Amino acid sequence: MKSTKIIRTFVLSVIIGGLLFTVYSCKSRSDKEKTGEKMLLKPAAKEAIKSELKEFIYPLPTSFEVIEMINDLEIGYDIGISNLTENADQYFTEAKKAINLGIYGADLAYASTYQMKQEVMLFLETSRKLADDLGIASIYNEELISEVENSIDKKEKLVDLITDSFYDIYSQLNQNGKANLALLGVAGSWVESLFITTQVSANVYHNIGLVKIIHKQKTSLETLMNILNDNKGDEKIDKIIKELTPLYNIYETVDENLSEKQVNTIVMEVKKIRTQLVTS
Repeated sequence: MKSTKIIRTFVLSVIIGGLLFTVYSCKSRSDKEKTGEKMLLKPAAKEAIKSELKEFIYPLPTSFEVIEMINDLEIGYDIGISNLTENADQYFTEAKKAINLGIYGADLAYASTYQMKQEVMLFLETSRKLADDLGIASIYNEELISEVENSIDKKEKLVDLITDSFYDIYSQLNQNGKANLALLGVAGSWVESLFITTQVSANVYHNIGLVKIIHKQKTSLETLMNILNDNKGDEKIDKIIKELTPLYNIYETVDENLSEKQVNTIVMEVKKIRTQLVTS
């Protein structure tokens, strides 16, 4: 039973991962196989994921997919939304580090989608610090950072590089016996993606596109909560379940015709949860 939970956790991490990249990473890995470039993911792990993914049918959006939907609405980049990089120095527990690695992953996806060079490099360096603290320092090596810096003007390449690094982060956490931390990162990334969605407009309800994006997160939240509940009994997982439950209960009462009151309630609850996650 325990091994089944770990497998399901691992697969969900990959699907949502920031957290949050199946469409992009599949293309990236395929291209690298053709060109002979170095792959961040080991072939054996890749084949294992390919077979396990068949068990999951839920359309869970990644951070890049959510942010791309915002970008498609022609809403500009808001530099004040993302978690402050200096906050990373205040995270002392593994749980906080993992959650905020996911949060910074979503922020990195946000900055990358809009090709914000300075922000991309700041979030990348911050993510490297947290990854180092969690024992997966090899992810953000100098080679990757150099490639990212040289690919700022090549959006597709930039997305490929970063989503591959997300994939490797969650893979390594699971391989290191830290499936609970991998799942915390996924939860953090999911929350940050929704938080960004709810903060990019001063009047969310009057932007029909944003309301649709907010509603689409109902399915992914239900699936995330199911997986979290499958792993109940771990103190770190129990805490994130408690923090997400009020939002889950709100979503359970809504349908696709979100009222202004419901949207505002979701906006306020997401902000409350996100504040809890990013503070020390």
